Amino acid sequence: MKVEQIYTGCLAQGAYYIESDGEVAIIDPLREVEPYIKRAKLDDAEIKYIFETHFHADFVSGHVTLAKKTGAPIVYGPNANPAFDAIIAKDNQEFILGKVTIKVLHTPGHTMESTTYLLQDEDGKDHAIFSGDTLFLGDVGRPDLAQKMGVLTERDLAGYLYDSLRNKIMPLRDDVIVYPAHGAGSACGKNMMKETVDTLGNQKKVNYALRADMTKEEFIEEVIEGLLPPPQYFPLNVKLNKEGYEDIKDVLKRGTRALSPKAFEAAANETGAVVLDVRHQDDYAKGHIPRSIFIGLDGSFAPWAGALISDVKQPILLVAPKGLEGEAVTRLSRVGFDNTLGYLEGGFEAWKKAAFEYDTVDQIEVADLRSIMAEDKAPIFDVRKKSEFLSEHALEAMNTPLDYLNDHLSEFPGNDFFYIHCAGGYRSMIAASILKSRGIHNLIDIKGGFEKIKDSGIPVSEYVCPSTL
Repeated sequence: MKVEQIYTGCLAQGAYYIESDGEVAIIDPLREVEPYIKRAKLDDAEIKYIFETHFHADFVSGHVTLAKKTGAPIVYGPNANPAFDAIIAKDNQEFILGKVTIKVLHTPGHTMESTTYLLQDEDGKDHAIFSGDTLFLGDVGRPDLAQKMGVLTERDLAGYLYDSLRNKIMPLRDDVIVYPAHGAGSACGKNMMKETVDTLGNQKKVNYALRADMTKEEFIEEVIEGLLPPPQYFPLNVKLNKEGYEDIKDVLKRGTRALSPKAFEAAANETGAVVLDVRHQDDYAKGHIPRSIFIGLDGSFAPWAGALISDVKQPILLVAPKGLEGEAVTRLSRVGFDNTLGYLEGGFEAWKKAAFEYDTVDQIEVADLRSIMAEDKAPIFDVRKKSEFLSEHALEAMNTPLDYLNDHLSEFPGNDFFYIHCAGGYRSMIAASILKSRGIHNLIDIKGGFEKIKDSGIPVSEYVCPSTL
């Protein structure tokens, strides 16, 4: 028996490859499925099943494409209602894979079809659970994504989740391995650990949601406390996962069309496309197409694209480093953004050589900012998450989280210069691009962000551990 976690850091997502005696099961595959097919060929094995833990909201699964390419059936747990052919398994139903068994444990709560898959070895011993978004390391799945007005509330779903954990998962042996669908950085939970694999016994010790003496009411209150609104693209991804989607090869072919600067400008004007610049933030600061939005490939690219662009049908034109155009299109498609129309041939340098207008972002070193603050009050805006800000921040700063930047536009000075920062510089450059696209140009980005501010001697608040907030 082989079990491999295929982890994608940008999405904080774990897919799983299980092989036994020449038969393979894939759990929660990513949209680009060729790596799974090639992996099975290396083992001289055949993909027999594609298991889905639930209808994912934060990424588009590869289940439909993988089923078409391999003939393997898609398996969901009870209550699933996809628009395509699939096995809708019953609770406790067993699937034989070579010499091992995969057992269906229906664990509603995150969503009503949410299912945990229990892997039993050839001796029938419980070996591991693939818990989807039911159980994370350090947390559990948020219960507010599948609520239906007048039918189910987030409190109802949290109650289902409590029962699922207590009745289906916690009675399992402590040495059972937990393989979740997501890790730290995912918006599907609020308190996930950075580790991606653990034992159930350890989770019973460290996961607040698995406390043995916890009442259902206490669980409900703690699970729903502090939940932020989910990204707007989540329901659109659920729709794609339930109804099907375009083959990624077609998305790549369309999205990787090379456009000259003149054709690129014409396409932007004619289609209303978002010009998305995915280079490094330092390159964007030195020069970029006016009103373009920066979201760099070397950060949490796909989740931020989903959160800030939100409409998966929005046309997109790319400015990318040479050779990374396909990667950008692929990573956008993972979160359902299939309408990339092409990229700027020759990159930003070609735009400059063609003598088209371009813009820059003013930046300041922290040492220079400190000197300015000693002489005058400098308005500083911190675009980190509220929890990060409350944990520790520059005393002079106001919190305008990037996720909700549009709600704070009236708070930025109309004429005087102001300063923005995040933790290290990635998110503040995204914020700068959004503000400039809104006509707000009197901003200065603080290089190095809060990491540099802390080391500079600029007064900061007393540190509070985020877990106590």
